[in-house]
Parts: sequence; C-alpha cells; structure tokens
Amino acid sequence: MATTLTKGSDRTAATEPRPTPGPVAGHRNWLGGAAGWIWLAVVIVPIYWIVITSFKSQSNYYAENPLAPPGEPTLDNYRLVIESDFAQYFLNSVIATLGAVIPAVLFSFMAAYAIVRGGASRFLRWTNSLFLMGLAIPLQATIIPIYLIIIRLHLYDTLLALILPSIAFAIPLSVLVLANFIRDVPKELFDSMRIDGAGEQATLWRLAFPLTRPAIVTVTIYNALTIWNGFLLPLILTQSPDKRTLPLALWSFQGQYSVNVPAVLASVLLTTLPILILYVVGRRQLLSGLTAGFGK
Repeated sequence: MATTLTKGSDRTAATEPRPTPGPVAGHRNWLGGAAGWIWLAVVIVPIYWIVITSFKSQSNYYAENPLAPPGEPTLDNYRLVIESDFAQYFLNSVIATLGAVIPAVLFSFMAAYAIVRGGASRFLRWTNSLFLMGLAIPLQATIIPIYLIIIRLHLYDTLLALILPSIAFAIPLSVLVLANFIRDVPKELFDSMRIDGAGEQATLWRLAFPLTRPAIVTVTIYNALTIWNGFLLPLILTQSPDKRTLPLALWSFQGQYSVNVPAVLASVLLTTLPILILYVVGRRQLLSGLTAGFGK
C-alpha cells in the first residue's frame, strides 16, 4: 500500500507543471528606469520651453534664461497671432484636411473591401500591388510633376490643388491598414449575410463598416495629422496669403532680419490644439486599430 501511494505521488509530481522562473523579488531594472527618465526629459523639455516662451514678450525672450518661467507673463503673442488672419489660415487648413481625408478614407475602405472579398480577381491583385507601390514613392520625388499637372488643370493657388494630391498620397497606406483589418473579420459573418439575402452593398456598410471602425479611425487620424502639418504642398502650390494654411502662417512672424520667436511658438501651440483634441477623442479607437489590424 505504501508502495502504491509512493508511486502515485511520484506520478502526480511528474505530471504537475513546474513553476516558470519569474523575476527575482526586489530586483529593479535601474538601467531601463534611467533610460525612461532620460527619454521623458528629452520629450518634455522642448514642450516646456515652447509653452513658457509663448507667454514671454519678445524683449524678455532675449534677456531672460530660456528655461526660466516668464517673469511677466503676457498674452500679447496670442493676441498678435489671432489678429494676423489666424482664423483664415485655420479655415484653410480645416477645408484642406477634411476635403482630403473624407474622400481618401471612404475610397480606401471600399477598395480594401473589394481587394479582400475579390482576392481571386487578377485585376484586384494588380490594383492592390499598385497601391503598395504608392508607399515607396515619396512626396518630394513627385512635387515637380504634381506642380506641372496642377498648372495644366488651372488649379494653382487654390485649396483644391492641395486636396487632390493629398488624397492620392493618403490612399496607399489607408488601403493597406484597412485590408489587413478586413481580413481579420471571420468569413462566416460574410457568408451568413449572403445567406440572409444581403448584397455586397449591404454587407459593405452594415457588416464591414461597423467592424472596421477602429481601423477607419486610425487611418483618419493619421492622414489628418499628415495633411494638417503639411508644408511642402502649400508652399509650392499656393501663393496668395488668403490661401495659406497654418504651417505657412508661421512665415507671418518672420521679418527680414529677425524672427518673433514667442509669436511663432504661440502660433505653434494654437496650431497643435486641434490635433491634440482629435487624439484625445479617438485615442482608444486609434490604439485598437493600430494593434488589432495586424494581430494575426
């Protein structure tokens, strides 16, 4: 009997999983912590400098310590920015961003759905390869052909000249992200919709669109950031002051021999606020789309 118990005990001990070695109690990663604090300082110090400098006058900016808080805070820089046609520049940026992001995301979503659902088609495979090739073409390499095309279309110095190229450059990455996300949708859901008598249009907007909402928010925020902060296209394709976007508005505070640095930084903060608000609103959807779309 004792022998039987011993054998049973040995068998039980042999089948029990061995505990995996974990981190040693009380051990701290001092090197990783120090690197994290250094990186935090690298990120925080420039932001801190921008904020405090925007509340300094131009004369105090050169007289005080750059990292010291303003001795006499002032809102004159923000007042100057707002009075320097900031509303017009802001409106131009909003029109250019929305006019490019909305069509680009909608077209990319429909194209990604067609590529995923009609993967056996040679034309769709060729179209997908064409979109992927677009990722390898930088904007700087195409600025001269874009300029010539815009001149031929008589669209120079218009907001439409900014919208059309922005749509073209936003589509390739959007199609890639949305196609990878749609592939993660179970095929059984599409089959059940087909059995219920739903057509492709109904499946597209009633099934695929709600399930891919995190990816749609992701590409929307990413493209909005890129277009909102764009500088090269507005610089080359516009000329009139009333067609300037916010990045070009920073030139308004640059004189022939000097630059009003506090006013420039105040303009930078006002320009960044809409992007920060957009990120705060769509932060959860953004993180979900960045991770779930490639979680295979």
